[in-house]
Amino acid sequence: MSFSELGLRAELLRAVDEQGYTTPTPIQRQAIPVVLEGGDLLASAQTGTGKTAGFTLPLLQRLADGPRPKARQVRALVLAPTRELAAQIGENVSAYSRHLPLTSRVIFGGVGQQPQVDAIRPGLDILIATPGRLLDLQQQRHVDLSKVEILVLDEADRMLDMGFIHDIRKVLRLLPEKRQNLLFSATFSDEIQALADKLLDKPAMIEVARRNTTVEIIDQAIYRVDRERKRELLAHLIQRHGWHQVLVFTRTKHGANRLAEQLSKQDIPAMAIHGNKSQSARTRALGAFKDGSLQVLVATDIAARGLDISELPHVVNFELPNVAEDYVHRIGRTGRAGSTGEAVSLVCVDEHGLLGGIERLIGKTLEKRIEPGYEPDPNAKPEPIENGRRGQGQRRGTSQGRNSGQRSDSGARSQANGNRNEGEQRRRSRSGRRSQRA
Repeated sequence: MSFSELGLRAELLRAVDEQGYTTPTPIQRQAIPVVLEGGDLLASAQTGTGKTAGFTLPLLQRLADGPRPKARQVRALVLAPTRELAAQIGENVSAYSRHLPLTSRVIFGGVGQQPQVDAIRPGLDILIATPGRLLDLQQQRHVDLSKVEILVLDEADRMLDMGFIHDIRKVLRLLPEKRQNLLFSATFSDEIQALADKLLDKPAMIEVARRNTTVEIIDQAIYRVDRERKRELLAHLIQRHGWHQVLVFTRTKHGANRLAEQLSKQDIPAMAIHGNKSQSARTRALGAFKDGSLQVLVATDIAARGLDISELPHVVNFELPNVAEDYVHRIGRTGRAGSTGEAVSLVCVDEHGLLGGIERLIGKTLEKRIEPGYEPDPNAKPEPIENGRRGQGQRRGTSQGRNSGQRSDSGARSQANGNRNEGEQRRRSRSGRRSQRA
């Protein structure tokens, strides 16, 4: 099947061709016709499946022949959990709409709001936003959401994990009752189903990958190592195998900073990206990583959400995530669009329980390796891991814990709350102490 068979107009087909795409992905083949028909949609797809184009292309077509928005009005609203994801969606919208007379803008916190206010003032066809900055500008009457025709919630599962449910509900109350709703999520958890039940009207349901499966073309391996020697082993593997463009995950912002500094001292160019970094620093690190001048990018789960790096070859879990589903999100950054990828996890005795939870979730036993010279101490005893979670006997954070209604992501939520700057900025703004970290 080609894009022309999906019913897209010539201007969009031209833009798709200019981007070098010829064949739609499974999510695009299924989602585009549904969105074009005007119905609600609940879609689940792993990262790297082309879901952004799956809603962007038909959204643009539905808006193309409609009335121009009036001052401060918005015709289509796309909500994203992080600045990076919002920016990436904005790039896609700009690329695909280049031959259409449509206007779009991305807004998020961490930067001055006046340029965003100026861009919204004439009215926009498409607004891509993070929840906190959007509500800030709405409360100041800089944006009018009463004429929104299409609402997209992208990576809704991450928005719930980050505690944005209250902000989402506030946004929904500002929208017209009659509109098209598109909800995209990496997984169909009970919480997502509950949100969909309240938000969507007789939605079409698309699930292009089995729940919580990992991409088969990703080579996944576990290196057993003592906790104190993880940094040494990581540097050794990078240098021995000549790895470039390595995305490394840590649990905490402090851990990301420390690891990036240690790698840089060993002549391995590395930078950290997380919620406490300024927007300019995050943009600079991402740019260097994408163009290959930065060898290693160390990230927390929240900051890495929305990264779109073509043919990223290596992902390393320096520390296993507390929530098993986040393992799927992490390694999904590699092995995209048909490319092969390698996902390596450095696992110490503290994390054996977390590893068991991950293997149960993905339904496979991961290959265990021991690097000569870095053999773990067989007598080592597990210690509590950061965020107060124990690796040994760990059971919470699996899909079973989530689906039973427990708050299985409390450890990850503490990190998410540390990065959840949107709501914090809004609260500070009410007291007259506006922050630049929104």
